[in-house]
Amino acid sequence: MVLPDSVHYHEVHRFRMNQVLKTRLQLRHELEAPPVLRKFGSGWISGVIGFVFGVAALLMVVAMRVPGVFSVPQIQSLHQNHWFRLTLFLLLLCAFLASLLSLILRRHFKKILGLTGLIVTMLATLIGGTNPAPVVTGSTSLYFGLDFFVLNVLFTGFLFVPLEQLFPQNDQTIFRAEYREDLFYYLVSSMLVQILTFLTFLPANMLKATLPLAGVRAWVGALPLVVQFFAIMFLTDLVQYVVHRCFHRYPSLWRFHAVHHSARSMDWIAGARMHFIEILILRSTTVIPMFVLGFHESAINAYVFAVYLSSTFIHSNVNWRFPVVEQIFVTPRFHHWHHGIEPEAIDVNFAVHFTIFDKLFGTHFLPENRWPAGYGIEGHPVPKGYLKQLKYPFRPAAT
Repeated sequence: MVLPDSVHYHEVHRFRMNQVLKTRLQLRHELEAPPVLRKFGSGWISGVIGFVFGVAALLMVVAMRVPGVFSVPQIQSLHQNHWFRLTLFLLLLCAFLASLLSLILRRHFKKILGLTGLIVTMLATLIGGTNPAPVVTGSTSLYFGLDFFVLNVLFTGFLFVPLEQLFPQNDQTIFRAEYREDLFYYLVSSMLVQILTFLTFLPANMLKATLPLAGVRAWVGALPLVVQFFAIMFLTDLVQYVVHRCFHRYPSLWRFHAVHHSARSMDWIAGARMHFIEILILRSTTVIPMFVLGFHESAINAYVFAVYLSSTFIHSNVNWRFPVVEQIFVTPRFHHWHHGIEPEAIDVNFAVHFTIFDKLFGTHFLPENRWPAGYGIEGHPVPKGYLKQLKYPFRPAAT
């Protein structure tokens, strides 16, 4: 026999879950609103800014409240910095004002962005604001990069979203189809940054400890930093070209790489779609030259920052042409053809820095004044959804 209190509890629980689902769907529909509802002055832009900034501030405050669990040590050391706290204050202030403006401008049945932005901003302020004291002191052996994710999205978003809106190659919205999947890939890779970093450098550290290259390392480390920087670019791109081509050549590897190629839209966040196994294989092999050969830490850090920006840039939805530059360096148009869905775009343009490798090995393809008509894999065999894509390479091959 079911007791009345139990019936009441289940009804309340069901009601709350329905409300959460309803709110989530309303948020999604507002973010993906059609152009007529996104016009300047409609409150949509301010609503998006308020919502995004509010969520970013809330996640950052959570990371600062529990730094030993949700903060990367390099960022944790900045938590008490005056400029860091000022940036967090401005983030909260902009989130509050933008959400308030959206509530004023948006029609009464389309206020979910402004309302949600206001709620998360107030929540972030209540649990710590610009001066959140850690509730758990000390560090842990395992941490998750929540603050790393926030700074990643804000930094690259600030750089590339305006460029894609001003100079779009393809007519698509910021919140285009499958953006949630790619954003989730961004979240997972950022949260697991400690594990990924350890596994990435494990082969390089083992080789560095065993190979007798002291003389080579001394010579390489004495080179000018600019020379070291471009040498790292050249060597890592050579290794990356070989590994990348293997991912296309061998079916067992292609099934992992197919996840990356399943993206049907190209923009600043599309490059984040990459299977966990591919990340480990690609990164662990490409870092070997820079660490084993003895390049200076400053040159390595400069390269890591440069490849961080360039990998986002070559996937971005910008229509810039570089007639001279693209003969030497990889550009968005060059890499877009690597993702093109046309038959002529299959197995071309493997390099990520220098086009010379594709020219040398016969895989260069860059038709004049043309961009791909679409992106993805013919027939789109890779399922949608992060978990399904995570399991996809391990499924039995279709006969």
